[in-house]
Amino acid sequence: MNSIWQDVSYAMRQLRKAPGFAITAVLTLALGIGANTAIFTLVHAVLLRNLPVADPSTLVRLGDKDDCCVDGGLPNDDNYSLFSWELYKHLQASAPEFENLAAMQSYPWQMTVLNNKPGSLAKGSPASFVSGNYFQTFGLQPYAGRLLTPADDMPGAPMVAVISYQSWQRDYGADKGIIGSTFYFKTYPAVIVGIAPPGFYGERMISAPANFYLPFSNEPMMNGSAALLHSKGANWVYVLGRVKPGTQLMPLQDKLSAALRQWLADNVEVYKRADVKKHLDATHLKLTPGGAGIANMQDEYRSGLYLLLSISALVLLIACANLANLVLVRAMARATETSLRMALGAQRSRILRQMLTESVVLSLIGGVAGLLVAYGGTKLLLSLAFPNSPTLPITATPSLPVFGFAFALAMVTGVVFGLAPAWITARAQPAEALRGTGKGMGAARGNASLLQRGLVVLQASLSLVLLVGAGLLSKSLGKLEHQDFGFKTENRVVIHMDPESAGYKPEQLQGLFDEITLRFHAIPGVEQVGLGGYSPLEGDSWGEGVWLNGKPEPNADQDIGSRWLRINPEMLPLLGEDVIAGRNFTDRDTAAAPGVAIVNQAWVKKFLKNGENPIGVRFGTNGMKSTTDYTIVGLVKDAKWANPREDAEPRYFRPLMQIAASQKEDGEVRSLHTGTIMLHTHGPIPGLESQARQVLASINANLPVTYYSTFEEQIAGQFSQERLIARLTLLFSGLALLLAAIGLYGVTAYMVARRTSEIGIRMALGANRGSVVAMVLRQALVQAALGLVIGVPVALACVRFMKSQLYQVEGTDAAVIAFAIVALVVSACVAGIIPASRAAGIDPMVALRNE
Repeated sequence: MNSIWQDVSYAMRQLRKAPGFAITAVLTLALGIGANTAIFTLVHAVLLRNLPVADPSTLVRLGDKDDCCVDGGLPNDDNYSLFSWELYKHLQASAPEFENLAAMQSYPWQMTVLNNKPGSLAKGSPASFVSGNYFQTFGLQPYAGRLLTPADDMPGAPMVAVISYQSWQRDYGADKGIIGSTFYFKTYPAVIVGIAPPGFYGERMISAPANFYLPFSNEPMMNGSAALLHSKGANWVYVLGRVKPGTQLMPLQDKLSAALRQWLADNVEVYKRADVKKHLDATHLKLTPGGAGIANMQDEYRSGLYLLLSISALVLLIACANLANLVLVRAMARATETSLRMALGAQRSRILRQMLTESVVLSLIGGVAGLLVAYGGTKLLLSLAFPNSPTLPITATPSLPVFGFAFALAMVTGVVFGLAPAWITARAQPAEALRGTGKGMGAARGNASLLQRGLVVLQASLSLVLLVGAGLLSKSLGKLEHQDFGFKTENRVVIHMDPESAGYKPEQLQGLFDEITLRFHAIPGVEQVGLGGYSPLEGDSWGEGVWLNGKPEPNADQDIGSRWLRINPEMLPLLGEDVIAGRNFTDRDTAAAPGVAIVNQAWVKKFLKNGENPIGVRFGTNGMKSTTDYTIVGLVKDAKWANPREDAEPRYFRPLMQIAASQKEDGEVRSLHTGTIMLHTHGPIPGLESQARQVLASINANLPVTYYSTFEEQIAGQFSQERLIARLTLLFSGLALLLAAIGLYGVTAYMVARRTSEIGIRMALGANRGSVVAMVLRQALVQAALGLVIGVPVALACVRFMKSQLYQVEGTDAAVIAFAIVALVVSACVAGIIPASRAAGIDPMVALRNE
């Protein structure tokens, strides 16, 4: 230990003696290690983090898919991950192998929440229905008060709720007096019985985790005729449990799949059809590890984060190559000192260890600086990746695993990239090295020069790979953002409300919608007021199967799905989704009028024969008995309401208040509660958001604005992940190019210094300054060219790993590759021109006298 401490002290003295070298090396490493640590912080928080619960390794999820939010009918691949409440209770009774099996709503709903303090205003807040054993399953203890119990989830039990610790601190000033107080959820009173433990964000990581947890038994009262709890065909519940010790998962999976099939056959109408038997036989569920909870966000971000981690690793590799070059140049400058120590009896192993220690110390200092870079970098990453998610449970503060990652990275960097320079220097022959011209020194310098050039070529090739990747991702992002969505976006505003949470019954909705339309039209500058179930590209959707009048009944394997939504007559003109045949809706399309629909071109292409006129075609969504429910009165052009990466999907529109004649089900009633208002204004209106809140509050104090955004911002929000990846890749590629240019400059400058006498002789013999500049630049460009020769095929090979991130861009895009090549060649010229100019300025007589 004493010897190691001496080596460390010696390394620190050497670094203090060369502050320029130390600062350059530390900054280089800080950028490389900091970038990797920042990305790893995000990777760890999103992909590698378990739920903050007791013993997460014993948690098991029933299902493995991201299904949301209320579904019905046959799943696409006969694989169940989303369940009805009644089905959950059946599976719970069928599986004593679980210590606890909990259910939770598939996504928190925005509810109108009002506390009973004087002067309080209602506001939209995410809340989730959970089973009474929810907190018990996770092994959690309350921060204060108590958590939900199975007794709270019984019919007739008093209405209670638990508030999250984060919401308690953020929204209610950490007031413990909140326990025992009454809050109104969708106008129904519930007592707050406890505060959830700190750090618990629910059963999954999402941008807006639940602020309140309520028992499922409250759902029928709060949702009235649109309640889902006892609807056997409505799948809206995730299931997560803790298995007993020694339980074998595969036999349990088979047992639960059999119980699932039996229940579906007895309770869900679609599974009683003869043509569905093969689907019923194939129906199953998968048991998957539940330690991370419902891993929807992890699945969404996994490929992008691993791509960024790979890119940042390349940046670190380039930074380390620069470090190796710096250490090598410094080692060669100290060659005489090293040789003298060896001549006086120092062991090669001792010299090697000291040089390696210096490299490791340098790397550790760079790692500490990298943590500071990582902290700021992670904050930047979070703002780019989740710009509208202030409640996301991810922080920029490095955790213990992140500290460990940075330390390990620094150690590996110091050892791997300090070993080769140390080895080359330590192999010099002492006697020959002291003369300065012997073969021992010449061999060491030759090996050093070869290694330096190899490192520069490596940097150039990796820089090209990153430049190509950045170019492809930036071009892809540009195509995504500037494609024709089929809408007009300028001067459009999106507002969300929740009439159902405000206590409006279906028969009261028409009056509410009329008043909203009238009040918003009265705001100066508002030209159109659209109402709809949702707005384009906000991630919401209704979908059902379609049965056509006068056509054969489709079989179970036939895809008859279509998306739909309710709108008022102003919505399509407001969006610019033009009616190209037939008519738009009018005020005469009331609840009492015959059912009508407007379809898009994709709907016609899917359900009608080529050239068939859709106007007058009749269809329904509840089997052949429903095929006279709707008559098509209009056709609109296609527009992208859902996924901007895919073609427009089949879609039809319905008037706000019409209910299908053959379908008086809960889903029909629930869909009447339109929650989206869109405004088209003449231009920007100062204070429009405040005016919108005042309008809704004046209509009903329990009708707050739960979301406000311009339409342009809402569409831009669809590309947060793509924007993050493209911008960071561009930033990393620029950093890599800079590091590669610095490396090339350093090697070229070192070459000029070594060949000073040779250049002096050449100029003394008649060589002009231009030929000297050309000679030096040629060497720099040769190394860049070798980097191109290696980098182009490597880049083309690597592109296949990022195809999932590209939109309408080929991996062999000639313009992108040409841009990357030009950028690398220009940077090589810039890096080489300074040493070349210095070489051309050498005075031959001074160089010869020094020799």
